[in-house]
Amino acid sequence: MGQEISEARFSRQDFITFHQRLAEETALLAEWFRQDRFDPGPPVAGFELEAWLVDEQLRPAPVNARFIERLGSPLVFPELATFNVEFNIAPLPLSGRILSRMADGLQQTWRQARQTAQEMQLELAMTGILPTVRDADLSPANLSAMNRYRALNAEILRLRGGRPLRLDIHGHDILRAEHGDVMLESATTSFQIHLQVPPQLAVRAYNASTIASAPLVAVSANSPYLFGHDLWAETRIPLFEQSVEVGGYEENAHGPMRRVSFGSGYARASLQEVFTENLEHFPVLLPVLFDTPPERLEHLRLHNGTLWRWNRPLIGFNDGRPHLRIEQRVTPAGPSIVDTVANAAFFYGLCWALCQQDEAAENRLPFASARDNFHAAARHGLDAQLIWLDGNKQPAQSLLLKTLLPLAARGLEALGIEHREAGHYLGIIESRVENACNGAAWQRAYVARHGPDMQALLGAYLERQHSGAPVHEWDI
Repeated sequence: MGQEISEARFSRQDFITFHQRLAEETALLAEWFRQDRFDPGPPVAGFELEAWLVDEQLRPAPVNARFIERLGSPLVFPELATFNVEFNIAPLPLSGRILSRMADGLQQTWRQARQTAQEMQLELAMTGILPTVRDADLSPANLSAMNRYRALNAEILRLRGGRPLRLDIHGHDILRAEHGDVMLESATTSFQIHLQVPPQLAVRAYNASTIASAPLVAVSANSPYLFGHDLWAETRIPLFEQSVEVGGYEENAHGPMRRVSFGSGYARASLQEVFTENLEHFPVLLPVLFDTPPERLEHLRLHNGTLWRWNRPLIGFNDGRPHLRIEQRVTPAGPSIVDTVANAAFFYGLCWALCQQDEAAENRLPFASARDNFHAAARHGLDAQLIWLDGNKQPAQSLLLKTLLPLAARGLEALGIEHREAGHYLGIIESRVENACNGAAWQRAYVARHGPDMQALLGAYLERQHSGAPVHEWDI
């Protein structure tokens, strides 16, 4: 979904032709898996960070086109809504001092972007859900002026037969709402972590990423409020799952498959299984026809981009050779740059350690338990009860401190991450867990002391975010 498209309207023949090409490319990809055609190189890291533009009243500022033009950075792109932008980093080998290089690269781009924002009397905010966003902000008037977003909105509504999207989230409070478009999705801003892996580890890495989702959400939760309602620790999860819901309205869908989901199961023999599922269970959403060879997999990659599994396999190319990436999508943006890089360090270390275990982790934890863990962590954050590989249910805090942080440290060591650097970033996670203070906990503590003024909350949050300190050091 990253590339722009030339058309926003499609004919029936477009859908038929796209599906034919999708089937051809899916068969070609299966052949590549059988022939082991993928880049066998060492692990590579990357990320995408979504952020908000806010005005002097700390309300969403729908001016991303002007902001991006003025900034002129090749690493910053528009998002679905005109008040959101996305920061990227060039992929880096996952070894040595990569964590500080990630932090330095993001900090440099963020500093330049903040300067541009301030020249426009704006501010930048990285948080899972902006506390001051209102239902009225999430309207088609604030849809970015790009064909891909207009087409996405139109096709999702077409599949629903024009029926509104219904939001129903039960947390500390209950929120129910209806929307006639997909703009609810734009309220969910994420830190998406990428891990390129050699093909022989692809299945293990995909399943390990799936299992790691719950503890990663527990430590990183940063989205407790939506429209002033106190909901889940990571309200992005139910909000995104419901904001692009087409489910039972999809014609020719084989079973109750959702386009935003935790997935239908672990991969078994090959990641090809996921792309076959894409073809067989999900109708085409954006039938953009590319005049490129099948070997570019343009139709397969676009179709995959319209399916938002929380862990998503991706196909990319290095100098014409295909590679395999895992995109871990569960982490919210923020609270600070150092927190963001610490979240990535924890994920890379835990995922890699699980990949290296003698017995595959997926053989020791049923998929249904991994899925239940994920939703428990999203709802309760560090207060969640999680089932681990031994089958025992235990508090997320003790599981993280006694088992998962040492495991992540071994994973970073196996990757060749510089020891002091690994200790620094995992130490941030450890302190966050010991103090039971992720972003969601800090926001709730602030509101408990100062009252439910979302503008005051965001002002205090941004003041501390821009200090650069990790969230466990923030005062109330």
